[in-house]
Amino acid sequence: MLREALKQLLDKDELEEVCSAFDTIGGIIVIKIPESLNQKKRLIAEVLLQKVNNVYSVFCQTSGVQGDYRLRNLEFLAGINSPITYYKENGCTFKIDVANVYFSPRLSTERMRIANMVKDNEVIVNLFGGVGTYSVLIARGNKTAKVYSIDSNVFAHELCIENSTINKVNDRVISLFGDAKLVVNSRLKEKATRVLMPLPEKAREFVDEAVSSLINGEGTVHFFAHVKADSKKDAIDKGAVETNDAFKRYKISIDEVRVVREVGPRLYQIVSDVSVIS
Repeated sequence: MLREALKQLLDKDELEEVCSAFDTIGGIIVIKIPESLNQKKRLIAEVLLQKVNNVYSVFCQTSGVQGDYRLRNLEFLAGINSPITYYKENGCTFKIDVANVYFSPRLSTERMRIANMVKDNEVIVNLFGGVGTYSVLIARGNKTAKVYSIDSNVFAHELCIENSTINKVNDRVISLFGDAKLVVNSRLKEKATRVLMPLPEKAREFVDEAVSSLINGEGTVHFFAHVKADSKKDAIDKGAVETNDAFKRYKISIDEVRVVREVGPRLYQIVSDVSVIS
């Protein structure tokens, strides 16, 4: 549908580049448009508004994800000039600010996979909680689970509070503002049965905090990382090596290594389900 609509504006190569480079988050489209198409970017945005159902804003991503909060620069192109939207995933509703927090709809399958693994009466520490997507999904899926959701981005922290309220799990999702190292060391030592580390760029730096938050140093850690590899199979093998090295000070077994997604040429995001043994 989109390709047909853009055929009058773009040639075959341009079509391929544009159609594979946008995310729909609630009512907002975030699209990457190459410099060569700068003169056509507003026309492209208008076509998107017309052809994609229930979308009211289009923003162009003008930088890569960067900084401690993994933000990207956005340029408003068409529709309503507001970065706030409501996004639905697996029966939950999330308020998202695409300009001030990191969020990717492409992780929905992984978020649900981990939520489905949580057993009754578990206590989870989410070291990089963001707007609360993992945390809320877990609490909604298991009414006996409790989640401590940490983030150092005040916008993400406040949105997590809102999202836990919207989804009626604010009694079991506790949003904590601050650096994960400081929060764990001051408040969450030996609290958890399971730890989430969904920050592949920096998760390795927080392995000690992940383990110290586990009750008696035992439990499950979901460790995310980026690995360079020639294929998914190669990424899984290298992910296992990366995980073993990151946890080399601890006794562990790796239950599974999975490719979450390809994030660039020969660059994969992986997640390892790690059992830590005291």
